[in-house]
Amino acid sequence: MAEPTAGLTDELIRAAPKVLLHDHLDGGLRPQTILELAADVGHDLPAADGDALGRWFTESAASGSLERYLETFDHTVAVMQTGPSLARVAREAVEDLAADGVVYAEIRYAPEQHLNAGLTLDEVVAAVQEGFDQGMAEAGGRIVVRQLLTAMRHKARSMEIAELAVKYRDAGAAGFDIAGAEAGYPPTRHLDAFEYLQRENAHFTIHAGEAFGLPSIWQAIQWCGADRLGHGVRIIDDIEVDGEEVRLGRLASYVRDKRIPLEMCPASNIQTGAAASIAQHPIGLLARLRFRVTVNTDNRLMSGTSMSREFIALRDAFGYDLADVRWFTVNAMKSAFVHFDRRLQVIEEVIKPWYAAQGC
Repeated sequence: MAEPTAGLTDELIRAAPKVLLHDHLDGGLRPQTILELAADVGHDLPAADGDALGRWFTESAASGSLERYLETFDHTVAVMQTGPSLARVAREAVEDLAADGVVYAEIRYAPEQHLNAGLTLDEVVAAVQEGFDQGMAEAGGRIVVRQLLTAMRHKARSMEIAELAVKYRDAGAAGFDIAGAEAGYPPTRHLDAFEYLQRENAHFTIHAGEAFGLPSIWQAIQWCGADRLGHGVRIIDDIEVDGEEVRLGRLASYVRDKRIPLEMCPASNIQTGAAASIAQHPIGLLARLRFRVTVNTDNRLMSGTSMSREFIALRDAFGYDLADVRWFTVNAMKSAFVHFDRRLQVIEEVIKPWYAAQGC
């Protein structure tokens, strides 16, 4: 365990502009909101007050199994089946991120999981956008939030969701994603959707290299053409460390050479067993080797985390200073699914000036 860097206080980390690329809408609800929405629809919960419910989510998610981790979403998705509930959850997500110093975020969710009460896919997207718009307006321009529309890899609606992402790409949808258990559901099952997105000049990321190894990453990049990798921690399996000597395999070299962004989520990876501890997380080596590493929350409710908590944990484990936080943040903004001029604007007018004012 490295010593915390002098001067990089928790307060400074919270105040720093941060960029979030990998955050699930149905994994970031406030426990009290779940209680209230569940009461409205008659959904039974495992706890009756906000604090206890929050503990249940984090404890259940810390089983070391991705499949068990995903089961906690049964309760959050159950209370996100109406337009008003989706708008509320989306608005509160923006409020919580803005309060944590996030200035740009892409929040993902699977529209197909919110149709049980009769909503259409278009109505789901519209409700989430309504909430995002409300949250951004209330934040007074301090944060920009975009949707990532996700297809579930164990289902067969990926083309439909890809078409939805293209339909709304000028109305709040920044791109496309697939998520769910990796084992047994390779990204190549959805090749038609990825080929369609490429023909449409659309952006997409793929959950790969979290619970499954290098073949998942290879397929996501070389077969499917992913712009970014969701997690990607198992790229470490293609890196050999022998004392001071580090040797990269061909896939790891390709990922680094092509500057393919890695959407790393340290706290979540510990819970699902993708890494043993923060200090042993591959992010340390990958950052040292200057991969395009970004820091993310994944599921703020299940991991009991925030962007600030992620950076505080990394500071404590690796001794990172404010310059390191700035590097991760610029990496993320460079990798965002918005036009180049908007990325440059956030970097040059929001991120760099703040860090420069701190002498960084």
